[in-house]
Amino acid sequence: MNILINGHRYVAANFENPASGQTIQFIQKEPSAPGETTLVTVNDGTTNEEVLRVLIDRMNFLQAKFPCRENALVLTHLETALLWLEKRTNDRKARGVEGTNQK
Repeated sequence: MNILINGHRYVAANFENPASGQTIQFIQKEPSAPGETTLVTVNDGTTNEEVLRVLIDRMNFLQAKFPCRENALVLTHLETALLWLEKRTNDRKARGVEGTNQK
């Protein structure tokens, strides 16, 4: 893994040719102006939740082909992580602070 923009843009190494890779861009938001709490998109990209959904789909595919306890445990933990991230988002929406840098 190579970090291009900490927390936002990475190059994930390819398995068979680690010298090359694929860029993963996460959405990057910044305050709209100094001291503002409203955030604006600086770079569009994916989310942690979407990456987890990709990994869950892949692990389900692998579990169907090569079932094992380890795959089942990985799936449980990925699904749990997704659940907590979605809960965080729902809680922020309910408090009216989603899309801001307010707690």
